[in-house]
Amino acid sequence: MSLTEDQRAEIAAHAQDTQPTRRPTVPALETLLYQPLEVLDHGFLRVIDYMGDDAAIVQAARVSYGRGTRKVSEDAGLIRYLMRHRHSSPFEMCEIKFHVKLPIFIARQWIRHRMASVNEYSARYSILDREFYLPAPEHMAVQSEVNRQGRGDVLAPQQAAEVLDILRDDAMRTYRDYERMLDADQGFGLARELARINLTLNTYTQWYWKTDLHNLMHFLALRIDPHAQYEIRVYAEEMLKILHAWVPQTAAAFEEYRRGAVTFSATMLSVLRRMLAGEVVEQPASGLSRREWDEMMATLKG
Repeated sequence: MSLTEDQRAEIAAHAQDTQPTRRPTVPALETLLYQPLEVLDHGFLRVIDYMGDDAAIVQAARVSYGRGTRKVSEDAGLIRYLMRHRHSSPFEMCEIKFHVKLPIFIARQWIRHRMASVNEYSARYSILDREFYLPAPEHMAVQSEVNRQGRGDVLAPQQAAEVLDILRDDAMRTYRDYERMLDADQGFGLARELARINLTLNTYTQWYWKTDLHNLMHFLALRIDPHAQYEIRVYAEEMLKILHAWVPQTAAAFEEYRRGAVTFSATMLSVLRRMLAGEVVEQPASGLSRREWDEMMATLKG
């Protein structure tokens, strides 16, 4: 993982700089503030700021004036109720801001979640670092035969080594050309906004990403799923740990009602009721497509 000297100095300064506040804070998250959590080969994730906690969700739901005097168990019960019935607005009262360093191809996948404020490092004004994501051999796999956007079997060691050489050589060559195009003395002095178009998608970028708790959990529900691409899933897994440190009651409800739960369609529920009543139901007479049937059976079998 690579941090610039300026970033290291910023982390050290923040660690020494404490300010009194009357707003609620979360000790477990305070200890994580600004600290880089390593992801992939050169990436990281940092919490820069946050607002709210579990009590803020309860306060918003009850529209009360203070922090509340109810028991922790009652607050947890309310949060579970809100999560279970998908009442989203109380969770929107909490916000969090991350500093993320990630490969460009993952950033382009991540940005599809259109529910955050984002400010990305600008290659129009600054020169990108010579840093590229190179997957480990165990993550190099052939195209899946059953999933058009997924991976199948892992490549043989020799094939993985050859692919790694291709990725590394292409990235280094395009970066050398990038430097040459930028160089006014030995190259062309090309504008940065044009020179950048030659770089490979595994080049690292950085951004600040701020979102509310409701939308963070929506992001996590999709990106910690085993079917999500590995390279974005590892960021989501680190963010899930942060969620538990920040709002532990909400995180527990999320694990129960979102991550560990499944949704059945009306037809699926009808089939399940027929099965529970003792009827033998087969796919052709179920009203479900083959894919829906297989998904339901896989869920029921665990």
